[in-house]
Amino acid sequence: MTATVTAAATTASPERGSRLTGLLARLWLVPIALAAWEAGTRLAASDYFPPPSLILVRARELWFSGPAGRLFLTDEAVGDFLPSLGRMFGGWAVACVLGVGLGVAIGRSRALAGYVDPLVEFGRAIPPPALVPLFIVLFKLGTEMQVATIVYGVIWPVLINAIDGARHVDRLHVETARVFRLGRVQRLFRVVLPAAGPKVFAGLRLSVSLAVILMVLSELVGSTDGIGHQLLSTQQNFDLAGTWSVIVLLGVLGLALNGAFLVLERRVLSWHLRARQTI
Repeated sequence: MTATVTAAATTASPERGSRLTGLLARLWLVPIALAAWEAGTRLAASDYFPPPSLILVRARELWFSGPAGRLFLTDEAVGDFLPSLGRMFGGWAVACVLGVGLGVAIGRSRALAGYVDPLVEFGRAIPPPALVPLFIVLFKLGTEMQVATIVYGVIWPVLINAIDGARHVDRLHVETARVFRLGRVQRLFRVVLPAAGPKVFAGLRLSVSLAVILMVLSELVGSTDGIGHQLLSTQQNFDLAGTWSVIVLLGVLGLALNGAFLVLERRVLSWHLRARQTI
């Protein structure tokens, strides 16, 4: 028993070491970039480009100088982060459900695709900012308008990738499922969706970044809270360090969401990754 535990610990130790080495190999450029940014902005001495150290101090003042019982979040952070994240995830979830559902239906039906494809190409060619005035007329200023903007902009990469994934399911797999007398619902969940999964997840990953962009865009118009409203407020008050703090915050948010999504994708599509490694 002791020998087994020792062997397992010995095996795990090199694995942890290799993971740490790989992480350091990917992140070594970050401190160099930050140091270059700090040195360059201090040499330029421009009010429009504050150094990262000043941006960090301002970010702490704005959002992370609250009580420890609230994870050091200030009232501004709670008032800005929660509404923005709620709108972003809500709009993203609605767009994903609609995009995957419609995409699979269109991808599996040639007749439906013949009618809908021109409308899809027309709709995705319209920039979401161009429809903000229309959404204001339809939903008034507020959360509904902001969520509608996010849904409209986010749905297209999900829809297009779902259509492509469902359309190119291996015909042999579908025929095999029919031979085994699987019903339509069973074929959908056991054959079509797993086969289209990699394409669908590619669209979902693209949509996460778009959701962050459209969240900010929608909050720049008539909003009284949110990260986008904070960005506009710091610009209007000539708080340049605060403006850069919001920009950096959005970059960190996008990086965190992308990393979390990659972890989820590896877990859900682990079978696909193993199949690619064996080829």
